[in-house]
Amino acid sequence: MSLRVLAAMSGGVDSAVAAARAVEAGHEVTGVHLALAKNPRSYRSGARGCCTVEDSRDARRAADVIGIPFYVWDMAEEFDRDVVQDFVSSYAQGRTPNPCLRCNEKIKFAAVLDRAVALGFDAVCTGHHARLVDGRLVRSVDPGKDQSYVLAVLRPDQLAHAMFPLGGMTKDEVRAEAARRDLAVAQKPDSHDICFIPDGDTAGFLNERLGSEQGPVLDEDGAVVGTHAGAHQFTVGQRRGLNLSGAPHRRYVLSIEPVENTVTVGPAEALDVTEIVAERPVWSGTEPTAEPVACAVQLSAHGEVQACRAWERSGELVIELDEPARGVAAGQAAVLYGGPSADTVLASGTIARTRNRDRSAVSG
Repeated sequence: MSLRVLAAMSGGVDSAVAAARAVEAGHEVTGVHLALAKNPRSYRSGARGCCTVEDSRDARRAADVIGIPFYVWDMAEEFDRDVVQDFVSSYAQGRTPNPCLRCNEKIKFAAVLDRAVALGFDAVCTGHHARLVDGRLVRSVDPGKDQSYVLAVLRPDQLAHAMFPLGGMTKDEVRAEAARRDLAVAQKPDSHDICFIPDGDTAGFLNERLGSEQGPVLDEDGAVVGTHAGAHQFTVGQRRGLNLSGAPHRRYVLSIEPVENTVTVGPAEALDVTEIVAERPVWSGTEPTAEPVACAVQLSAHGEVQACRAWERSGELVIELDEPARGVAAGQAAVLYGGPSADTVLASGTIARTRNRDRSAVSG
């Protein structure tokens, strides 16, 4: 069945090949580049950042080669409000957010999808490495490029209007196909950093917006063992950059208290977490359940998958890990996977707090 498809074209190789594949599948495709930066830089530096003038031009050239109409949508205001400001406010609350996940939720599959449906499109096509199987989100065949984690926040009704043509391909295969299609972006480097911080200096970006107020670094007993220039510069599990005095062993960030502007540090074993509570659960691969279900969970974009039991309680997602995890930060997503190969997204939520069976303290 031929569909009217809006292909989101970032200017990279993945979205270009995805758009070309949608055309090849017989769909009526229109390309759109999302202008997300208020003041886009003219050129990227290596593989850093995106949303540049160069990216817009690359997307337009790809659309010309593919032979589809192309438009640029200015979504800088929405992006600043829903992604950048959310990122800053989350750090101000002592959390470690994932802006790519929030962009997928609020921009690509909310603002863009709403506008696309209003204009008569049936689906939004992107170059994400993930699959849709019977309406459920499934990992890519390329585990190194899988992006199901950052898409897991999408609701079933949003997935029903999504199209991911690259989920059955490896990244090498994508680049080879781009070359065969004479797409100039075939060897363009991937962007690996937060797109609105192209120089990679997250601490500097946050300092400009939140200030740099000096505060104490405490050990588990509350003794001052150092100072810092802003609690927002740290994340749970961090070891480098602590500048501690008289520390006989390695210490890691255990918790962040933005109101008191304190950072608490301790040994690695104090990071062990066995229970996680996540807010705003989204059940996309199964029905919500109040009974514990055996599954697997991923706790960060590049984190290991761990066995667990999970259920919903009072509007929150409760996750009990079979084995302790370390470096679990509030603000990150907890994504549940199930199915025969544990590759189907069942649900997701934003980590709010954690605890250890042997500890009464709750962090987050």
